[in-house]
Amino acid sequence: MEKLNVIYEDNQIVVVIKPQNVSTQADASGDVDMLSMVKAYVKEKYNKEGDAFIGLVHRLDRPTGGIMVFARNSKSAKRLSEQFATHDVEKVYYAVTNGVVKVKSQKLVNYLKKDEKENVVKIAPMSEKGVKKAELVYNVLEENGKESLLEVKILTGRSHQIRVQLANIGHPLVGDVKYGKDKGMTSRLGLWAGKLSFTHPTTKEKMVFIACPNQAEKPWNKFKMEKYLQR
Repeated sequence: MEKLNVIYEDNQIVVVIKPQNVSTQADASGDVDMLSMVKAYVKEKYNKEGDAFIGLVHRLDRPTGGIMVFARNSKSAKRLSEQFATHDVEKVYYAVTNGVVKVKSQKLVNYLKKDEKENVVKIAPMSEKGVKKAELVYNVLEENGKESLLEVKILTGRSHQIRVQLANIGHPLVGDVKYGKDKGMTSRLGLWAGKLSFTHPTTKEKMVFIACPNQAEKPWNKFKMEKYLQR
């Protein structure tokens, strides 16, 4: 298990880098999760008695890595949760897709429905019961003939939406065994939460955090990520 990578903290929030293939919170696997790690970190660093309060205000899929913010008290958790719920948070992802994406910039709008039995999200008709509208905007940053690097801004926070929506236009993410063709898992999933911007819950200051994935690992080693991850 990788050591917790804390990039910012104060008495209201803790901002960390979630490694790829680590779950956001405890699940049936019993593996170490981010929420438990942040709780343990705060408890140890500040000599907290009992279980330290840490508020989970958003999630990243297990195979997705990148920036996450956690709240250190209930008031901050409420205020941050409201920002995520009303989409007053800017979330920028970087995605590596199979193939050269011909349309270099566009907005994708689909209706998604989760198949609980199969544990997958599928594109569904707008009229179907239980669907949720999913919107994102992408821009192609770089290509290498076989793959494309995209900057993706999600306008809605739907489960698996980037993976499903890009697969729907014929460009599934590299390393995606659920929605793509990469059954051999030769690389990590090509999805990284590289930028997160929100309003601090008490100071009201605009907070902007940027983090680059490990460029020694596939598929990130095929692109110059630092070039795009700048303030």
